[in-house]
Amino acid sequence: MTLFALIHGAGDVGWYWHLVERELRQRGHDAVAPDLPCEDDGAGLPKYADAVVNAIGARSDVVVAAHSFGGFTAPLVAARLPVTALVLVAGMIPAPGEAPGDWPANTGFDEVMREQARRFPDADLIYHDVPEDLAGQARSRARTQSETPGRDPWPLDAWPPVPTRCVLCTRDRFFPPAFMRRVAADRLGIVPDEIDAGHAVALSRPAELASMLAGYADTIR
Repeated sequence: MTLFALIHGAGDVGWYWHLVERELRQRGHDAVAPDLPCEDDGAGLPKYADAVVNAIGARSDVVVAAHSFGGFTAPLVAARLPVTALVLVAGMIPAPGEAPGDWPANTGFDEVMREQARRFPDADLIYHDVPEDLAGQARSRARTQSETPGRDPWPLDAWPPVPTRCVLCTRDRFFPPAFMRRVAADRLGIVPDEIDAGHAVALSRPAELASMLAGYADTIR
């Protein structure tokens, strides 16, 4: 049985992963999805990693999967615990010493967002393919995201020596496919696996995503 440690994105909650958690358990695995201290101005990325490490506890055979901004936290967990694999699900990929606040300019995401705003004026870039009732629940659970973790340099000197996979969402309006393919290639030398979904894939395609995650655990082990 693999334990999946599921890390949510900025200003979000562990609930984001609840449908994937259910699907993973139905496949014979276990999962934890802690709330990170998003609203705490005293919490930087090390405290975000603390929350995940504490949720994992003494478990072994752990796969860490991170969504969006969670990509800055997941490798910190892998640097502290012996994990089986890292999976970035529409996840940000940090560079050594890079402050998260510098990531948009360094990767060209700031220009991507300007283009997306032109392409989808007044449109939902996150939940556009999520059933409306679930999208409403997700919006109601959103939290304020402190700027604190965005200020300090990412503390690792290199990506952890752990098998890493990237999941690209082909209908993602927030991290468009072409942008994510380039960043994954430039920063990790990885060709992402693809899923037909928008940015909030854990809500729009939970069964398909859970199958991908379980498949990684089976093939990497």
